[in-house]
Amino acid sequence: MYGFQVRRRIAISVVTLVVCALGFSPPALADPPNGSYSSQLLYFSVDVGPELSTPCTVVGELFVPDGVDADNPAPAILTTNGFGGSYKDQIPALQNFAENGYVGLTYSGLGFGGSSCKITLDSPAYDGVAASQLVSFLGGQEGIAFTDQALTQPYPALTAVVQDSVDHTGAPSTNDPRVGMTGGSYGGGIQFAAASVDPRIDTIIPMITWNDLSYSLAPNSTGIISGVSTAEPGAAKVLFASLLFGAGIANPGVDGYIADPARLPGCPNYVPYMCNAIAEAVVTGDIGPQVVSELRASSVSSFVDRINIPVLLAQGQQDTLFDLNEATATYDALKDRGVDAKMIWHSWGHSHLAAAPGEFSFSAPDEDAQYETGRFMDWFDHYLKDENTETGPEFAYFRNWIDYEGNAAPAYATSDTVDVGTARAFHLSADGGLLPDGTPVVPGPKTIVTAPGGLPTGVEPLNINPAGNIPNAQIPGTEALWTTAPMTEAMDVVGAPTVTLRVAAPGQPVVFAKLYDVAPDGTSSLINGLIAPIRISDPSQPVPVTMPAIVHRFEPGHSVRLAITGGDISFRGGLQGMPVTIFADGSGPLELPVVS
Repeated sequence: MYGFQVRRRIAISVVTLVVCALGFSPPALADPPNGSYSSQLLYFSVDVGPELSTPCTVVGELFVPDGVDADNPAPAILTTNGFGGSYKDQIPALQNFAENGYVGLTYSGLGFGGSSCKITLDSPAYDGVAASQLVSFLGGQEGIAFTDQALTQPYPALTAVVQDSVDHTGAPSTNDPRVGMTGGSYGGGIQFAAASVDPRIDTIIPMITWNDLSYSLAPNSTGIISGVSTAEPGAAKVLFASLLFGAGIANPGVDGYIADPARLPGCPNYVPYMCNAIAEAVVTGDIGPQVVSELRASSVSSFVDRINIPVLLAQGQQDTLFDLNEATATYDALKDRGVDAKMIWHSWGHSHLAAAPGEFSFSAPDEDAQYETGRFMDWFDHYLKDENTETGPEFAYFRNWIDYEGNAAPAYATSDTVDVGTARAFHLSADGGLLPDGTPVVPGPKTIVTAPGGLPTGVEPLNINPAGNIPNAQIPGTEALWTTAPMTEAMDVVGAPTVTLRVAAPGQPVVFAKLYDVAPDGTSSLINGLIAPIRISDPSQPVPVTMPAIVHRFEPGHSVRLAITGGDISFRGGLQGMPVTIFADGSGPLELPVVS
């Protein structure tokens, strides 16, 4: 969401449309920059919401390869922007796809980049239904596309897209293009929403997107009931949430609000519950059951049972907004139902948008020179062009400690299972050690204090940009640390660290678990800036904690450090300050999934 702003070009998507006349010639398209395709700005009239009672205008741009017509149809892929962006962000990707024989349609999501109506966070009933009508346009339905914003100059029906006669439920279909979707962040969430309401869509490639927005924006690392969904929220991610909320309000600009005044009343440019959500999060650090329900309604965790098409998930290791656990939860839910799903954990994400060399390019995708871009193209060629291309391994993850030149493929490890690591236990000791199996631990407690009002308990890098030059300094008495001895050999961790804590507290505290790499000189680095808030609803019971997954090598001479802090600068913690005691005896070990 945040990382894909108006000025950022990211995500890939394709819409194989083929433009042809139905009884007359279509309007002339713009001259192609390189002679291999042409493009046309279009406006779409769609109806969304209950009983399709809300009309919206969607702006987008169509790319058609030279030589594609009714006699030579091609498949189609659809794409839209990340949060705060517009259809323009996807143009470089669609130019690349057009050069590879795909027709592309990029459009601005509802509430963004010239499209009217309010932001509904990729709700299936609004954003999903809008995307479905664009699928119908690609399938040849008339009366949807126009060449002017006033919707007075209709664009001819498309007749050159490859057509399917049966959808993915096995039912006869009409206006059914061979179509895939891809895109990142907000442009990833829309793919699930669209596929949940439209079985004509053939495949999707969601990048750096969410499984459950209530976890994304108010994560809890304990009390998991399914996937990443928890019985109650943890701590509000106030920094990310505030920036996102502000970007959504500001996106239309003054002219946008004047042109579409229905966006202003109530919660500006948002459906009403969003103003309540941000108020609850900022003031209390918590979100109530109604907000949780609304956020989950816009999350694939709530409708994954309606996704029945091949899915290639791509998620970022350096992502403090939508972490690797979210993609894993979606992957597991799809696989449990027998859906053809594969997953990539790439290096980049919302907190570090620069991909590694030879991995993926925001502005110049190259399927031959870039590992991830090549995987995407192979996936679409296989499922949309019926080519015999391999779709790649079940699971691939980037290792930043591998040296390579050119294409990043050598840095990717692959596996036929996502669970690649074997648990290695490090036991909490009251003397501050994290001790391996067989080493006696010192029993006893460590006590920290949480701050009143959910305030931070130290100065540290911001969650949104963990690579910033902000030192890490906690107020004395607000942090408990356990550290291993220096590694005698490299230890590669791939997956989610876990620990079970035995605690005592006079109320229901919120604390934060963090995993550090400690160098031989004593300097410590929070791994990928990832933080695990823990809302302890019953201190008398063991507290199982699942931290965000990582891909990290602890080099020889380096140590692992587990920290539990009473607050964090990027979150709003529990409102009541209190002591929290953590006992070494009775707590389970820190378990790291280690790859041999």
